[in-house]
Amino acid sequence: MIQPPKPPSRPDRVSLWQYAKLFRADILSAQPARLYRAWMAEFRTPFFRSYLLNQPDLVARVLKERPDDFPKSTRVNEGLRPLLGNSVFVTNGETWKRQRRIIDPAFEGGRLRETFPAMWDAAEACAARLDARVGTQIEVEEETSHAAADVIFRTLFSLPIEHHLARDVFEEFKTYQRSQPILNLAALVPLPRWMPRLFRRDTTRSAARIRALITQLTQDRAEAIHAGSAPDDLATKIMTTVDPQTGETFSTEEMVDQVAIFFLAGHETSASTLAWALYLMALYPEWQDRLAAEAQAMETCDFNVMSKLRLSRDVFRETLRLYPPVPMMVRENTCPQQMRDRTVPKGAQLVVSPWHLHRHNRLWDNPDGFDPTRWATENGKTCQREAFIPFSAGARVCPGAGFAMIEGPLILSRILRDYKVASNAVPVPVAHLTVRSKDGIRLSLTRRER
Repeated sequence: MIQPPKPPSRPDRVSLWQYAKLFRADILSAQPARLYRAWMAEFRTPFFRSYLLNQPDLVARVLKERPDDFPKSTRVNEGLRPLLGNSVFVTNGETWKRQRRIIDPAFEGGRLRETFPAMWDAAEACAARLDARVGTQIEVEEETSHAAADVIFRTLFSLPIEHHLARDVFEEFKTYQRSQPILNLAALVPLPRWMPRLFRRDTTRSAARIRALITQLTQDRAEAIHAGSAPDDLATKIMTTVDPQTGETFSTEEMVDQVAIFFLAGHETSASTLAWALYLMALYPEWQDRLAAEAQAMETCDFNVMSKLRLSRDVFRETLRLYPPVPMMVRENTCPQQMRDRTVPKGAQLVVSPWHLHRHNRLWDNPDGFDPTRWATENGKTCQREAFIPFSAGARVCPGAGFAMIEGPLILSRILRDYKVASNAVPVPVAHLTVRSKDGIRLSLTRRER
């Protein structure tokens, strides 16, 4: 049986210096193979202790039951601050709660139906771009990045990716991705707050340019809201939502922070998962044909079509299991905890790894295999409740999770309705901002007989 690729694992014991080098190159291959079986693992450095949690009740304690006792680790997020500022992705406590009170209403269930036409238009535009590539080999991550960015700008600002500001943000973000190291010094060494962070110059310059472009978009929208001419999209909804506890709305700078993370999280994660889904369809042509047959229902722009794309949804969910776009989440322990046979000290880093949890061989049947039918089995249903967290879980679950589960299956089905994909190369997954292929994912594209 063909097995989807995963990265090589390192030996169980390496020096801190070796680990730092491996970690900087790729988080995933820096981890030992035993983590796919361990319920809990401890890592010690001269500066702090880190614990990986795979046991479902421990994961639930951290993410669902007592999230205030396990805030996001500021150490790992340091490298993203030049771009994200104080966005909802990096904040904690009352600041984070206030931000979520303003953001969450924009992503409630009814809004998915309202944003669907914009997603449909982006899917159609993606198919049109691919039509010019029939008979050639494509680098699929470039195509999915383009499509995901188009969805973000159409739903957030009612702008297609061809608009000059949207295009400029997209192009600058590609520059930022190439310059952004996964490991900032502060991730391994607890630097005092007064000490300057050592960011690469090209990273800070690129982040500044992205923020300047987003500021222009935000200011233009604020003027349109004031004039009563703003479209009813996600940006307008968020910028006009009043915090019920404070009576405040986001300032321009706060909105820039949030748009930056919407673009990073909504674009980067969707692009990653969609690229891997297309590769898996090339690897399993029988599933590709089943999705193509199902996609014949996509004839009109109607939100109800999503109820007919059940196989596509299962394939996309299985892709999220095998290739979760955010492979690890780090929380900080605020008071001593007893976890299994260990006392976890205050200040320890708690790592919840969807990458390892989703492939854990003591939880899942056939953990490394591609099987979209697993979600209908008892094991699959249990694991979906207890060990499937591609969008995190609990209070800090991604507000765009429902959004992603419409966008991904929709674009996947729209592509496979008209085109076949095939692959002659095996991509190696690595993790930087998200889980991507080390050397890209190259697929050949042919037109499908309908």
